[in-house]
Amino acid sequence: MATPPKRIALKYGMDVAIILKADQASGVLTYGKIQKILTSSPTHPHGIKVRLSTGEVGRVQALI
Repeated sequence: MATPPKRIALKYGMDVAIILKADQASGVLTYGKIQKILTSSPTHPHGIKVRLSTGEVGRVQALI
């Protein structure tokens, strides 16, 4: 899979594909809008952690 986007590329309200903790083994992606960015560091090897508007929390894998 491609390198996850850096924190600077993420903005509130953006459409993203995330991977939930429960789906890490299967690789199933969940889609939604960013409500809050939870990771404070500029990068993370597994993706920046965010909360979607639906309340789901996961690591960003791609921008939509």
